[in-house]
Amino acid sequence: MVKEIKPTLYKLESVASGKQFDDEGWTLDAPNEVTLVRAVYEKKQIEVKDPSYGVFRFADWLPVQKMLQGSSAPVTYKSEGLAKHLGLSDLYITFSGYWPEKGANFRTCSFKETEAFSVGGRLKLDGETILVVASAGNTARAFARVCSDNNIPLLLCVPEDNIDALWFDQPIKDNVKLVVTKSGSDYFDAIHLSNLACELDGFIAEGGAKNVARRDGMGTTALSAATEIGRIPDYYFQAVGSGTGAIAAWEANKRLIEDGRFGSNFMKLMVSQNHPFLPIHDAWKADSRAMLPLDDDVARKQVEEIDAKVLSNRKPPYSITGGLYDAMKEAGGDVLQASNKEAAEAARLFEELEGNDIHSAAAVATATLINAVKDGVVEKDSCIMLNITGGGEKKFKQDKEVVYLKPSYVFEINPPLAKVEEVMNELFKK
Repeated sequence: MVKEIKPTLYKLESVASGKQFDDEGWTLDAPNEVTLVRAVYEKKQIEVKDPSYGVFRFADWLPVQKMLQGSSAPVTYKSEGLAKHLGLSDLYITFSGYWPEKGANFRTCSFKETEAFSVGGRLKLDGETILVVASAGNTARAFARVCSDNNIPLLLCVPEDNIDALWFDQPIKDNVKLVVTKSGSDYFDAIHLSNLACELDGFIAEGGAKNVARRDGMGTTALSAATEIGRIPDYYFQAVGSGTGAIAAWEANKRLIEDGRFGSNFMKLMVSQNHPFLPIHDAWKADSRAMLPLDDDVARKQVEEIDAKVLSNRKPPYSITGGLYDAMKEAGGDVLQASNKEAAEAARLFEELEGNDIHSAAAVATATLINAVKDGVVEKDSCIMLNITGGGEKKFKQDKEVVYLKPSYVFEINPPLAKVEEVMNELFKK
């Protein structure tokens, strides 16, 4: 039997002014304000459904009209191997990836699926509107899989150097099209291309951090942890490119406090970046709400050097009201860093001690946890949540033939709008 849910009841709220208003269907901004908007759910105490609902088991706090098929929810379990190695008594791992033995069945092996299912569940399907998503890799893979399986028209914009991330266990349907910015470009260039596409009739921006569905989908990692542990953790470790996942965790934390059953504390947000690409780290250490100046060419070179390419966002939602700066100022925490070498060692250690492979971004987070324990930054009896945002890829690919999504067109780094329009008309012929 196909599971179904009722539309979730909620209002939208400006973080800056607190003004509430209705969601017009795809509202991304507050009227006449520069701020993130937040979903305010009618249901203040969450009722978690059984695991067969996938990520929609948290639908009480997702801004969705309907349930899409094929999702999996993040799984939280108490660590034994890594915890013992680090001398931690209360370490919990929230795993979003492929680990059937634990109940995690993310077919793209990334927590980006939580976003894609939530965003797709918010979208009112008319078969005409084309969703536009820019990505450095994992997000594109997740949205391609979810939109292909649920017949949602999708345009993906990805840097050409990152398309090896677009692997799948089954071919992607024709309702999903991939275009890329040529080799040598980065995520910021892909975002620019997606913005051009959204100037055309019939194309809508997924919205990134501004989309409440994306953030609240990501926030299910924190909901998984708190509902499994029975309390809000003391510390939250995650690697960040945009910081949207950490904003989402903070927002979920606020709802959990309002729920009243999980405690009243904020998790300290211990977010991390991959050295030498450290724009969020550098702004935070300078106690600057504004991002610090970063030369485009220098940034592209730094991005080439890091293993965790998914952490390569040059324009994160850090400064905006309700963004990462505000989240960290209220919740507390720090921005940490790990080198490629430290992350690789952390990944090896995780696989050896916990029993599964993890993605490079999750390895950065794990490396910073290891360093934080070694440096006495966290207390060994603290309740710690380690957000493993992707893993199990090696396990997933062991017995499967993978196929790759090929680009339909390769764009110059800064193409004229007329060229983008010409290509889109060809790709999405009515």
